[in-house]
Amino acid sequence: MAKQVLKQVLGVGVTRNSIFKVDLDFTFDFAGDAMGTLIALLSIVLTLVSLQGVTCHGEQPLSRIAIHNAVLAIDIHASFKATPSVLGVNGQNKEWVSLEYSVSNPSADDWIGVFSPGNFSASSCSPENPRTFPPFLCTSPIKYQYASYSNPHYKDTGKGSLKLQLINQRSDFSFVLFSGGLFSPKLVAVSNIVAFANPNAPVYPRLAQGKTWNEMTVTWTSGYGINEAEPFVEWGPKGGQQGHSPAGTLTFDRSSMCGAPARTVGWRDPGFIHTSFLKELWPNTMYTYKLGHRFLNGTYMWNQMHQFKSSPYPGQNSVQHVVIFGDMGKDEADGSNEYNQFQPGALNTTNQLINDLENIDIVFHIGDICYANGYISQWDQFTSQIEPIASTIPYMLASGNHERDWPGTGSFYGNMDSGGECGVLVQNMFYVPTVNRDKFWYSTDYGMFRFCIADTEHDWRQGTEQYNFIEHCLASVDRQKQPWLIFLAHRVLGYSSDASYADEGSFAEPMGRESLQKLWQKYKVDIAIFGHVHNYERTCPIYQNICTNNEKHLYKGALNGTIHVAAGGAGASLSEFTPIQTKWSIFRDYDHGFVKLTAFDHSNLLFEYKKSRDGKVYDSFRISRDYRDILACTVDSCPSMTLAS
Repeated sequence: MAKQVLKQVLGVGVTRNSIFKVDLDFTFDFAGDAMGTLIALLSIVLTLVSLQGVTCHGEQPLSRIAIHNAVLAIDIHASFKATPSVLGVNGQNKEWVSLEYSVSNPSADDWIGVFSPGNFSASSCSPENPRTFPPFLCTSPIKYQYASYSNPHYKDTGKGSLKLQLINQRSDFSFVLFSGGLFSPKLVAVSNIVAFANPNAPVYPRLAQGKTWNEMTVTWTSGYGINEAEPFVEWGPKGGQQGHSPAGTLTFDRSSMCGAPARTVGWRDPGFIHTSFLKELWPNTMYTYKLGHRFLNGTYMWNQMHQFKSSPYPGQNSVQHVVIFGDMGKDEADGSNEYNQFQPGALNTTNQLINDLENIDIVFHIGDICYANGYISQWDQFTSQIEPIASTIPYMLASGNHERDWPGTGSFYGNMDSGGECGVLVQNMFYVPTVNRDKFWYSTDYGMFRFCIADTEHDWRQGTEQYNFIEHCLASVDRQKQPWLIFLAHRVLGYSSDASYADEGSFAEPMGRESLQKLWQKYKVDIAIFGHVHNYERTCPIYQNICTNNEKHLYKGALNGTIHVAAGGAGASLSEFTPIQTKWSIFRDYDHGFVKLTAFDHSNLLFEYKKSRDGKVYDSFRISRDYRDILACTVDSCPSMTLAS
């Protein structure tokens, strides 16, 4: 086994001619031809160039692994087996793997990393500096778990077993047992290779509204470039004639990343991202579709059949359900430590939406999507997590700090929260109907709703391009046809009692309300919903720090202000409220949850806040009004009266 391990992690053959010592644990013989390479590689282990990634608020668990400190410490008596070795033989893109392992010198901080591709060694590394050798390990695992997780006696016996869930990510996998904890990892044993039967298969379709109400887009990921196969979607009315629509293909490489870890230990090949545009849809109609790739020899590769309901015509009077949340992230069904105590609510939120999918028409995830923070593999895992939702209803996004922010790249905030992604991943992995994907602001109509989605990671202040867009979005809606006007953004530009904002004294993002509240008031925005703060809060209808309506649960007639909601508690670790009791805060909840809007008709809207743990409603209100109530003037909402008028 020792020879096999060294061949896998060093990428060279092992014979019994020369002698070399590895971490003083045991002795191996090597062929003379490989000697120079091995000496160079293993000397680098002792003087590794740091590839430590950016840790944003200590939140990305993979950044806790000091992979740059890894050394070889092979246990010649260790055993490590993963079964089954072939996954997805019946077309599945998600499957459980059983691990059985034993080591000679177990300890409580031994851990198992999942590496993909399975050949994760120095032989696959490319040094950024041509004058230096690459490090021993140049890639982070895609997830990890402690060896004792399901084995309370592991420290005494050295024997353990573990079940981990893998998804199809266009490459094979190997499992590696390390001693020394996360900070001084010592490679003890490596498992056999595990792979999906078709690692390149088209996977994880995600729907999004197009640039017009009667267009739906389908985006998916595969391992097939356009030189290998032509991507397309076969689709049509349910039970009716099916046609084909071609798909465009995008990808990107390491040079597109702006910094570490996305450019270093977090890099992983993203495969190919395809998007097809399904046009001229009939309103409120069920369609079926499946993803296809046509190979050069005329054969086809297919994904399973999916279905969706097209959007209603703008202004159409039908019951319409919208779910909105921010900061969900991803979680692991196998309990792997990657996200324990970091995004504990993500799976609960996802499962609640899946269970209620028949009563949801469209989803808005308003920033901080999966918290990859530069660890590219996490985007595949997130698209797998939401596939039951996104393959059936439009999954619309806003950009957050953990997608976009990086110094010197044009983001409004000069922090490093994206881990070097600088917006590239979110702009490619999902479609949004923007004019320019880096300028992540757009509008979209859904029946009686108009949504104006802002990009808080770019300047929104008066006089900017985005400010002009926001005003046009708000001003151009026909409120007789679309009475429900909703403003969405990631950072809180309105009001929040989150402790971080209270400490700043602004109770929101500095300069947020300063520029935008006059627009919200002038165009009579009903509700402004934000993420970023990991809790739930609802305000009274408010303008310039003053409640404009004293009602709390049933609003009749004009609101005279905008109701502000923080809905950033969909999954990420929760954030505290300030103990200060503000007059405008009606309801606060320190828990994971999401918001649901239901428009019954042009006059009646139901707002609900549901907890992710049980799906029950914990806060709600209704708006009941006529069109004349929208037209009615209130403070700063109508042109000033003059003697001439």
